[in-house]
Amino acid sequence: MKATIKNQKAAAIVYALAAAIFYAVNIPCAKRFLETVAPTYMAAFLYLGAGLGVGIMYLFHYKKEQPAERLTKKDLPYTVGMIALDVIAPILLMLGVRIGTSANASLLGNFEIVATTVIALALFREKVSGRLWAAIGLITLSSIILSFDGSGSLRFSLGSLFVLGATVCWGLENNCTRSIADKSTYQIVTLKGFGSGLGSLVIALVAGERFPKPGAILPVLLLGFVAYGLSIFTYIRAQKTLGAAKTSAYYAAAPFIGAFLSFVLLHEALTVTYAAALAVMLAGVGLVVQDTLIRHHQHTHAHYFVHTHDGSTHTHEVVHSHAHDHYTSDDRHGHRHSEAELRKAIGHG
Repeated sequence: MKATIKNQKAAAIVYALAAAIFYAVNIPCAKRFLETVAPTYMAAFLYLGAGLGVGIMYLFHYKKEQPAERLTKKDLPYTVGMIALDVIAPILLMLGVRIGTSANASLLGNFEIVATTVIALALFREKVSGRLWAAIGLITLSSIILSFDGSGSLRFSLGSLFVLGATVCWGLENNCTRSIADKSTYQIVTLKGFGSGLGSLVIALVAGERFPKPGAILPVLLLGFVAYGLSIFTYIRAQKTLGAAKTSAYYAAAPFIGAFLSFVLLHEALTVTYAAALAVMLAGVGLVVQDTLIRHHQHTHAHYFVHTHDGSTHTHEVVHSHAHDHYTSDDRHGHRHSEAELRKAIGHG
């Protein structure tokens, strides 16, 4: 039992980091594709690539899947919300970038981590420990350091409101996805890919963006399968065990991995700022790992003290509560009580 729980948590951590790695591939590759594909069409084909790729995977997995794993009418509100928010958020982000600055949008975009955690706590009653709050603070700080590009990044404008609106949408979307994460991952990603992709495609057509050449679409679809499809797939698998807040914290590694890939693939320089931000981020992720493996709980239990007094035997039941951290799910444990505590408990102290 102990090994199983620890293995599940370790696997979830790997899934969360894999989600960040898969998504990070999007950053350097998209820079090149944007030279020939308009932004909204890019988003549309990235999502469609995710739906197509994971949909093909689903064809081979469908017969192995239990009927109870599939989405039902009860899951419809979360499914529709997930898709709708994934369409709305990029629109708000594009409006924010158009009105404001890209540096400002990059800086404020890091609010998604905080938004995800606050929504998970307030609306979905997900437990957030002090250790996790500290980790989120460090990760947010590291993202700010990485995103900071002079005093211009701190300007607040109408564009900033749109960017913050986008992060809140994504934070709520993360929690909607978490609410159905126990269902078929294949089905969720397929629906999310096709739903969000088609929604973005309609917006691109209405906006009058130039349709990309057929030869440019296939590479974007393939990128969408990896950067969106596999990323969302592993993200949801992580959420099943870790929850929305912790998975979002691990996912914060994506900008750093993306910057490193840009260094390798595009020969962009790695700065001192990157190294400083990376150090802060690693400290934050270390706290998240610790919070994942340690289960803090408080419980009430009874002790039975048997003793002899005046020639007769007496049994006393003493109930008390205490909290402790431990690395397994096994509630069996031992702890000591002093002689003074025992004497006081049975009324002879």
